[in-house]
Amino acid sequence: MRVLGVDPGLTRCGIGVVEGDWGRPVSLVDVAVVRTEPGVDLAGRLLAVERGVEQMLDAHRPDAVAVERVFSQHNLRTVMGTAQAGAVAIACAARRGLPVGLHTPSEIKAAVTGNGRAGKEQVGAMVTRLLHLDRTPRPADAADALALAICHLWRGAATARIAAVVAAMPAARRPGGVGA
Repeated sequence: MRVLGVDPGLTRCGIGVVEGDWGRPVSLVDVAVVRTEPGVDLAGRLLAVERGVEQMLDAHRPDAVAVERVFSQHNLRTVMGTAQAGAVAIACAARRGLPVGLHTPSEIKAAVTGNGRAGKEQVGAMVTRLLHLDRTPRPADAADALALAICHLWRGAATARIAAVVAAMPAARRPGGVGA
């Protein structure tokens, strides 16, 4: 399975593509960071993010897209820009009929490092190790996008397996079903 991960942002938007399967080694396909200047109008910056996401989608044809779920931060301006860039990535995936997964920073950190409160250095180090890279992808947005893709690959596969088991169960035995 191939997953494109997006660490959304207006100044720097990390986009990483990994390939692998649950319980198997993961490999790097590509990673990039879309950069925009703060002085450019919002529409121009979002268009640059869209172009970057579309280029990676065209080049690598992923099976799924994972985007970092925006959560409450102290700086409303940063949250808005992050949410807008994330929405652009979601729209690009939806246009192609690709499934989209949203993961919180703590889910991503826990999936990659085993610790939901891991720092950026720990996440970068584990991404480097998991993908057998010579050095940590820079800037941190690149490593974060790859961590997101790895998280989705592993969590998405497990979630799909559970859904398949539940779907195969008789209705009365399903969680929340009659007689449960």
